[in-house]
Amino acid sequence: MDDLLMIVPTRGRPGSVSAVLDCWLKTEATADLIFAVDDDDPMLPGYRDHMESINDPRIRWYIGPRLRLCGTLNAVAVSEAPHYKFLAFMGDDNRPRTRGWDARFRRCLSEGPGIVYGNDLLQGEAMATTVAMTSDIVRTLGYMAPPAFIHLCIDLVWVDWGRGMGRITYLDDVILEHMHPANGKAESDDSYAESNSIKTLTTDSATYYNYRDNGGLQSDLEKLRMLVDQAG
Repeated sequence: MDDLLMIVPTRGRPGSVSAVLDCWLKTEATADLIFAVDDDDPMLPGYRDHMESINDPRIRWYIGPRLRLCGTLNAVAVSEAPHYKFLAFMGDDNRPRTRGWDARFRRCLSEGPGIVYGNDLLQGEAMATTVAMTSDIVRTLGYMAPPAFIHLCIDLVWVDWGRGMGRITYLDDVILEHMHPANGKAESDDSYAESNSIKTLTTDSATYYNYRDNGGLQSDLEKLRMLVDQAG
């Protein structure tokens, strides 16, 4: 078992498993990896084919009820936080390109509670689309992302946490490329249509501003700053 676990919620894209694993090999990553799959996914047989064919102790699987991205991420993160020093999130359409990216993440987090993220070649420093954090953050808050969210704007929250703690690092030279329709690197599909719909955008945007401006962020930052103080 490694000390860093990357959580990858995925739906409708069993082909992404091979693409991500190819990046693991090419970048010489040693981090553990867990694919989180919905038990109602129409493409579940494709994921099961990977489960049966992949024989690597670093690669694990979670199959559970559909909770959307935020809910699934939290279910896995809370369960795994006692077992790992560092927890990370990556979408199934991100591709690590920089050799040793996971080692860079560990070094940045080695001095205590904090957050680190790399360059996705789409949002860059503005959003922590692929992020790692010390697992004591998850244990302290009881979640890896505020549970009111569905899918979007969570990457803004992680930046807010890190800046509010005074413990965030952006690694511009660590590439975890976002293969997304917005930058012409992927075709749209049902998952993109749902997650980027007007309904989801409107709901998650409103949730973010409510969290940021009406006490939710402040409450979480009080806990996180105390965590930093206790760590010395």
